[in-house]
Amino acid sequence: MREDMRLDAKVAVVTGSGRGLGRAYAHALAAAGAAVVVNDIDAAAAEVVQKEILDAGGRAAVLVGAVGTADVADALVETAVREFGRLDVMCTNAGALRDRTLAKVTDDEFDLVVGSHLRGTFTCGRSALLRFREQGTGGRLILVGSPAGQLGDFGQTAYAAAKAAIIGLVRVWSVECAKVGVTVNAVVPMALTRMAATIPSLAETVAAVEAGEPVPAAMRRSGLGTVDDVAPLVVFLASDAAAEVTGQYLGAGGDRLSIWGHPREVFSANREGGWTAESIADAFPQVFTPHLQRHKVAR
Repeated sequence: MREDMRLDAKVAVVTGSGRGLGRAYAHALAAAGAAVVVNDIDAAAAEVVQKEILDAGGRAAVLVGAVGTADVADALVETAVREFGRLDVMCTNAGALRDRTLAKVTDDEFDLVVGSHLRGTFTCGRSALLRFREQGTGGRLILVGSPAGQLGDFGQTAYAAAKAAIIGLVRVWSVECAKVGVTVNAVVPMALTRMAATIPSLAETVAAVEAGEPVPAAMRRSGLGTVDDVAPLVVFLASDAAAEVTGQYLGAGGDRLSIWGHPREVFSANREGGWTAESIADAFPQVFTPHLQRHKVAR
């Protein structure tokens, strides 16, 4: 591994790392030399990942708890400092999923999903930043987004809202944290996980991959692969090689690595004196409709 990619002196926290993508991130960071705090609500799953890392010659500690509260965020940082002396990387992967359409999602389900993904990212990011500032040596905030947060998807009211908001945090935090040497980026993963198995068209493929079959080549080319295809991006963002990369949303999956665009105006028109409802209606079909953005709802 390139010298500027080694993480031997770094300490990372990965939330929700007992299974799936988080587990892959924890293993990849440890394999690159980082000490890792494994976090999950399932103590047994977290301890298995810790043992796997230790058995491979790495360094790992466990903090069991559901992200979202300031107490758990602070405890994650405190565990890193107590066990390994510092904190360099906070990867906010944890979150719950409840697939429900707008008419069916309950208040409790919405609060659970948004609380774990968005509030969990906020509290962990804040606690990590305070530690980074105290250390005075910079740091890495690696937030985890989703294609659902970029494009939306049927039945993901709460999840898409939370993931889109996390991208908003990248925009703000990357500006706020630059002066203390902290980079802030989002990973947008595309992987055949348990979550992907809830999509009917992917359920059979997920089962086949879990049984040991390779991901079909065409699917890999399209940007969908295993959790291990996403983990190298997390290692890169945690490393010195990515010291100048911040404020970005980077997609990873299968054979594809991508950069997502920042929102921008795609068209505008001026009307002297401003627009009335009637003038908007008159102008819309010819002036604005040709510039409407592609959407999943057929026109």
